[in-house]
Amino acid sequence: MSLLDYMWRTVGVLFILLMKSASATDCSCELTNAEKPFPKDKLMNIEKSAVECNQKIQSAKMSDEAALLLGLRQRLLQLQEDVSALEREDDGGLYGAVSLRILELELAEVLQLINKLNRTHNTHQSLSRKVNATMLQVQTELKQLEKFDHMQIAQTLKENKRLKRSLAQCQEELLATPPPPPTTPTTCPQGRPVRVEGPRTYTVTQYGTSYTYGSWGRDPRPTAGKESWYWLIPLTSSNVYANYVRQYTSLSALIAGVSPKDVAIASGNPTTNTIQGPNVVMYGDALYYGCYNNPSVCRFNLTSRVVTTASLPQNSGINNKFPFCHLEACYVYTDLDFVTDESGVWVAYTSAENYGNVIISKVEPGDVPTLGRTMKTSLHKRTATNTFMVCGVLYATRYVNKETEEIFYSFDTKSGMESYNLSIRFKKMHTNIQSLNYNPSDHKLYVYSDAYAITYDIIFELN
Repeated sequence: MSLLDYMWRTVGVLFILLMKSASATDCSCELTNAEKPFPKDKLMNIEKSAVECNQKIQSAKMSDEAALLLGLRQRLLQLQEDVSALEREDDGGLYGAVSLRILELELAEVLQLINKLNRTHNTHQSLSRKVNATMLQVQTELKQLEKFDHMQIAQTLKENKRLKRSLAQCQEELLATPPPPPTTPTTCPQGRPVRVEGPRTYTVTQYGTSYTYGSWGRDPRPTAGKESWYWLIPLTSSNVYANYVRQYTSLSALIAGVSPKDVAIASGNPTTNTIQGPNVVMYGDALYYGCYNNPSVCRFNLTSRVVTTASLPQNSGINNKFPFCHLEACYVYTDLDFVTDESGVWVAYTSAENYGNVIISKVEPGDVPTLGRTMKTSLHKRTATNTFMVCGVLYATRYVNKETEEIFYSFDTKSGMESYNLSIRFKKMHTNIQSLNYNPSDHKLYVYSDAYAITYDIIFELN
């Protein structure tokens, strides 16, 4: 026997022994499912209930209620004709009794139809209540079955349907041609505002979402060397107060939050010269804002670091007495709203004597600021959410819903003409807009919305 044959014989013997050993010892393991079994019977019962409800509704739709209504209408018209004919008859009472008997029979048939219609209507109401109760129970049971949907398939399908509806709505809005707003008098060389596009800038500041109230923008009349600078003021105390202005040398620096230049206005919050309220503007290297606990306009000169004030008319609203509002909330301490246009700085406010309606005053420059031209409007301040000024025309916005804001009102300070039906809508990135201002140098709206800095372009059209 060769060595190779011997090796093959040995391997064969070992294989036989291994097979016998495997057959003698069974190997098994127990699989335990920690999850509850899916209630298939419950799902089948839900499906059966839904089918039964659908059949009941379909059979109800095929009822004779509509036919009864139509028949009753025809009977009433016929009865009316017969009564009219009887009134016109002049037969000396020969056929009067017969005609009255006929009318009596017709009236009895009308009453029978009414009773039958009432019974049918009551039956349908009862059926509707039963179907509603069954469907509510089905809805509850389906929500319980969604607990077995570990891959969130049902939730994903719901979200996809919602997104499809939103996409379809957006497509309809894009295809629709909005009617132009009514003509408003303007002396703007670029024309009148007709549309708002954007956002063009959308960024959270270096503070993150810590401070939801504040304002930001560019100086429409900057000093030499600051043409590209931006300023930012978050209300760092109770969404009401701030004591410094933060400046950036460019928009990219503001977005990145690098190399800010802080200028302190007051020693703390709240104290003398503290900024009160979010509606702040910068013009001519000076910051205009509502004075702390004082019915006055404060102006802080960033070069000299000096604060000067101009008093508002007596009994002007401050300290959250006349804020901007919408149906769901008010924007706290927005009693004074500073705005800029091509001519300089204005302030919008109100008083009890003007019944809460907006008053607009020009803030005149000088060593000490003063209030110049002052006009009263019919716009109630609590019906608006913000104001801004373009070429001497005051515009007001209002809250439409969480996604939409609308420019709805204008007041021309030159002619005194008002309009409440502008209807210029634009999309919001967040629910609330705490401050909004127009910059005449770049025709943009600078918006501070729930801690985000946003810009929009105003599109003009020549008259």
